[in-house]
Amino acid sequence: MKKGVTITILIIIVIVFFSALYYLYAKNQAPSVVFKTEKPITKTIVKNTIATGNIQPDEEVLIKPNISGIIETVFIKAGEKIKAGDKIAKIRVVANVSNVSSTQNQVQTAKIALDNQEKIFQRQKTLFEKDVISANDFDGAQLAYKQAKQNYLAAKQSLDIVKTGTTTSLGSYANTLIRSTVNGMILDVPVKEGNQVIESNNFNEGTTIASVADVGRMIFIGKIDESEVGKIKENMPIEITIGAIENKKFNAVLNYIAPKGVAENGAIQFEIKASLQNNDATFIRAGLSANASIILEKVNKALAIKESLVQFDKKTQKPYVEIETAPQKFQRKDVVLGVSDGIYVQVKSGIKKSDKIKIWNQGLIAEGDKK
Repeated sequence: MKKGVTITILIIIVIVFFSALYYLYAKNQAPSVVFKTEKPITKTIVKNTIATGNIQPDEEVLIKPNISGIIETVFIKAGEKIKAGDKIAKIRVVANVSNVSSTQNQVQTAKIALDNQEKIFQRQKTLFEKDVISANDFDGAQLAYKQAKQNYLAAKQSLDIVKTGTTTSLGSYANTLIRSTVNGMILDVPVKEGNQVIESNNFNEGTTIASVADVGRMIFIGKIDESEVGKIKENMPIEITIGAIENKKFNAVLNYIAPKGVAENGAIQFEIKASLQNNDATFIRAGLSANASIILEKVNKALAIKESLVQFDKKTQKPYVEIETAPQKFQRKDVVLGVSDGIYVQVKSGIKKSDKIKIWNQGLIAEGDKK
């Protein structure tokens, strides 16, 4: 029994010994690590940041009435081009009963006063012609008569305005026809026939009848995060991409950065504005969503390598690459880096275009797979 156990143990030891020998042999026969290389390229590198927003007219004019009433006729519709002075809508004034009654009483009172002053003036005129009263007394009576006559006319005009919204003596100052004040395109007509509108005055903004803008002068309005706002400045070039217009980019210039940020979703956002340079006259609709690529840095014809080829010294954190000096033999070269777009980085000095750079993080490649 003991002899059998001993033999079993010896057999196990022999198996383990030969297994170890085979493992060492197989390890020595494993293929060596073969590193691939890449050469630098010449390309334009652009470093940018993205802002989201939409397209709006540079100047949008809201047309408001100078009288209150009800829209009787609308002469335009959204999308039409219009010139200053063109008719937009006609308003029908709805008289307020209380105002009409009060104004009619004022007219009657002014008429009574006028009739009385006219009688006095005629008597004074007769006495003046007979040299009974002086010229000063006659002039006073004549002045009072003229004032009463003017008050009566003013009361009648007030009654006309209350009833119809205008009067002949006011000309274009008060008119039931609402006209455009600028040239441009009708963007929106928020009222319809039958809608009641309120006049624009010092106490009320008034009802907007139409909005007019020059669609040839569009701007991008967007927001940028506080982490990026310190990197931008006015007059920077921008590329605008509009979602509804595929395969096309529009050049723009950043001309406004808000001095104060607004908290949105836990982050501070700053408003920016940029003027579009639409050289080919592409029609851009107001309100379209867009993205703005703000060019922070740009270098043309730069000697560039992939960022993945760059290594950093563990102690100094300075960048370097490994240059192939002979087949699978590499030498460290310190480099000075420049602008990066996240994939490629500019190399200012340290390597040449003909150098072969080691792909140090590629992993193991079998010798037989080398091409």
